[in-house]
Amino acid sequence: MVFLFLGMALNIEIKAKITRPEFIRSYLTNSNAEFRGTDFQTDTYFKVPNGRLKLREGNIENNLIYYERENTPGAKESNFRLVRLPDSKGLKEVLTKSIGIKIVVRKKREIYFIKNVKFHIDEVEGLGNFAEIEASDLHADISKKELQKQCDFYLSEFRIKEEDLVSGSYSDMLFAQFK
Repeated sequence: MVFLFLGMALNIEIKAKITRPEFIRSYLTNSNAEFRGTDFQTDTYFKVPNGRLKLREGNIENNLIYYERENTPGAKESNFRLVRLPDSKGLKEVLTKSIGIKIVVRKKREIYFIKNVKFHIDEVEGLGNFAEIEASDLHADISKKELQKQCDFYLSEFRIKEEDLVSGSYSDMLFAQFK
């Protein structure tokens, strides 16, 4: 088994509840965004003392992701570490037995890219439809200020209103339903 470790990266991200995913899909298509496909993802969040640790299993993305991010509305800074996995089943078993599962999130995700900006159109089981904008310095030397500018630009282009912005993660929203 080969693991690919990617270094720490800065991500500025925005998540919003949406009612018209077709509008964003059309915008991205008309802007010649690179469509990477539709991923059916299961994100298993584990009980950890700091940050968040999730195992993403999908038909496109299979990663172990650790990240630290404040739950605030609007654009959020996130520092993350990503490990690409060729086979996640054994790792999931070890993590489940050793630290335990906090919650599982299932979603259908459309993935698009324009340069260093990644876009998701998500249909989350039990929550509804969302859009995410993630500007990252992972493969480019871009300042935090420029990443923020990119997010703000697409937020405006997608006509997302402030009241539609989401502060927490899907796991937080689902976990709140079970409390």
